[in-house]
Amino acid sequence: MCGIFGIEGHEDAANIAYLGLYAQQHRGQESAGIVSWDGSHLSVQRGMGQVADIFRVKVLQRLPGERAIGHTRYSTAGTSILANAQPIVVKTSMGPLAIVHNGNLVNAVEMRTRLEKEGSIFQTTSDTEVILHLMARNPRSDVVESLMEALGQVRGAYSLLLMAESCLIAARDPFGFRPMIMGRLNGVYCFASESCALDLLGAQIVRELDFGEVVVARGRSVESFRISESQRPTRCAFEQVYFARPDSMVFGDGVSRARLTMGRRLAREAPVLADIVVAVPDSGMFAALGYARESGLPLEFGLIRNHYVGRTFIEPKQSIRHFGVKVKLNPVQDLIEGNRVILVDDSIVRGTTSPKIVKMVKDAGAAEVHVRISCPPTRWPCHYGIDMPTREELIASSHSVDEIRDYIGADSLVYLSLEGLLESLSGAADSYCTACWTGDYRVQIAAEDKRQQQLFPIRTEEAD
Repeated sequence: MCGIFGIEGHEDAANIAYLGLYAQQHRGQESAGIVSWDGSHLSVQRGMGQVADIFRVKVLQRLPGERAIGHTRYSTAGTSILANAQPIVVKTSMGPLAIVHNGNLVNAVEMRTRLEKEGSIFQTTSDTEVILHLMARNPRSDVVESLMEALGQVRGAYSLLLMAESCLIAARDPFGFRPMIMGRLNGVYCFASESCALDLLGAQIVRELDFGEVVVARGRSVESFRISESQRPTRCAFEQVYFARPDSMVFGDGVSRARLTMGRRLAREAPVLADIVVAVPDSGMFAALGYARESGLPLEFGLIRNHYVGRTFIEPKQSIRHFGVKVKLNPVQDLIEGNRVILVDDSIVRGTTSPKIVKMVKDAGAAEVHVRISCPPTRWPCHYGIDMPTREELIASSHSVDEIRDYIGADSLVYLSLEGLLESLSGAADSYCTACWTGDYRVQIAAEDKRQQQLFPIRTEEAD
């Protein structure tokens, strides 16, 4: 999961890209970068950390031009080092190219091994670089043709932006795993992972890119091409459950509406005698509101989040994830003490944070704590861009619901059914990827990628 943004033909392109990334900071906090084109050369600035910390005024001033793309990252393929920060910029026979990518290629190691045997030299351990090497080995007079040739050889999830001398290109994989929205700002086109970025800019939403679509923006016009026939839609349902911001439109559906509906359905599926409903902020808020409305119980803000601490789920180091729970949340004893609490969260992935949260609430004086989760048990790793790399890390893959209940210290634990989740989303139930709950992988993973070969990390000093 990453956030990407691009804009074509705007006199203040880099600053607009900065704002687009700022709105999508929740999609990744490891690193960020922006590259711009001023008509003669590419200028790139990247760094480790958050968008606002990297892109000070002086840094943005080093990014001239009317075309820019940006990326905010957390890693699912490639280590968390500056060398893997995007955009990735290369020089080719077609001119300089820059790319940003949201998703994960399931045959990246297979392709990388083949390319290295044929003489390619990689500068990062990111799967995204494979696309650039495929383009460089198949140059075309029109860079769009070269990109489409490369995308025809990779498999998996990708929404990406490619910047060349002549144009800005947006592409989405034929299954539509990851979101990509096209907007218009003062007559010029822009692209983002989520609509909240367009809202911040006051841009108009034009439409979501279709599955397998490539959109080429030149100046104030766009052309549309097709990589291949659209496959069976396989949109990531975890976007709606957890990852996207609730004020965004994702896959044509309001995220807040979807989460409210999940909460309502959860209340019908798993009622319990209680006094109050408390959300685990922030991604559990709307499901908790839906649960409270359906059950008739009051929603109380019994957990307060420190918003200056990042989302612990996407921190790359387990040690930080453990520490983050204590810093991130604090209970409000006056609201909790003596009450039977229904604690609503979006998911239990590794099971490292839930015991601490339940203990916090009980230590604050809760008479009972009943945990309700607005998605099914997460039993399988995601190979399409969510940071769930191995089954061993997923508590539900090896423990029953009763065992998880005992482990986290709750008085009861109920997950939303898969049927209930899918019926809470817009569109047909079979148009969503449910692999993390069911193990049904519609795009098969190459054997080399399953083994998750460890690639030699390249260390790079961070720019000032």
